[in-house]
Amino acid sequence: MLPELKIAQLRHFVWVAELKGFHAAAEKAHRTQPAISLSIKDLENKLGESLFEKRNAKSANAELTPFGQHFLPQAKELIAHHDRIAQDMTLMAEHKTGHLRLASVPSIASRMLPDILSRFVAHAPDLHISCFDDNAAAVLDMVEHQQVDFGIASLLQTDEHANKTFIPLWHDHVGVVCRNDHPLANSDSLHWATLREHRLISNGTSRLLEGTEAAPLLEDSQFYISNMISLVAMLEAGLGVTTLPWFAFPRESSTLTFIPLTTPEVVRRIGIVRLSNKSLSPAAQALVQFILAQNEPG
Repeated sequence: MLPELKIAQLRHFVWVAELKGFHAAAEKAHRTQPAISLSIKDLENKLGESLFEKRNAKSANAELTPFGQHFLPQAKELIAHHDRIAQDMTLMAEHKTGHLRLASVPSIASRMLPDILSRFVAHAPDLHISCFDDNAAAVLDMVEHQQVDFGIASLLQTDEHANKTFIPLWHDHVGVVCRNDHPLANSDSLHWATLREHRLISNGTSRLLEGTEAAPLLEDSQFYISNMISLVAMLEAGLGVTTLPWFAFPRESSTLTFIPLTTPEVVRRIGIVRLSNKSLSPAAQALVQFILAQNEPG
């Protein structure tokens, strides 16, 4: 049976060897000299060999045996390996290192996360973060298959996601997006039925209309475009109109306008989505707590 070597005993051995004495090692370890002697004796018993020559009464120096000389670099290597692992695990527990993976709907990834993450990593410069942006269905799928630690999305059909926990954080209203020169552009608000007179382009957020009186618009849509960059290009080209939540509206566009959809009033709630029966990594848990703290009232 292999001996179980204690890191504390290895440290005592290295200190005695490097400082050439038990007294000096005891001072470094903040222990008594007899305690260090007992520690070394126990280590020698485990190894089955003496580590130090019998001390000469005329000399206080501790001299290594040939076995001790061979063991010294091995002991140092074991201590260094132990300390590296202990440091890595401590940093990980303090969310200062490791790899965090999250997925988010594009509107939050582009508008909210840059500021949140820049402040979060200020205290964890060695933490690696992978952020995937996609529509809500894709985000939920990544959470489901544990490809990410948690997601930021809307949870439309809660009965389909009984194994997930949803913490709502943000909400925005759905509106109609069209070109500035479109006949609808000057409207203050819109009734869903008005949209039936125009070419509709549905997108990944169009599911928000399901279960509302505006649901027939989903069947009326002539085009479906999943990518936001492509959707904006089609809208700017005058291909048609679409519905989008306010956060998703490309406010940097000078050619598009947003008109509130008031009948029905559709609100998108966005929050943190995670598996209910899985613990988060220390870094992921820390980020979740950080995001929640930023959204506390007052």
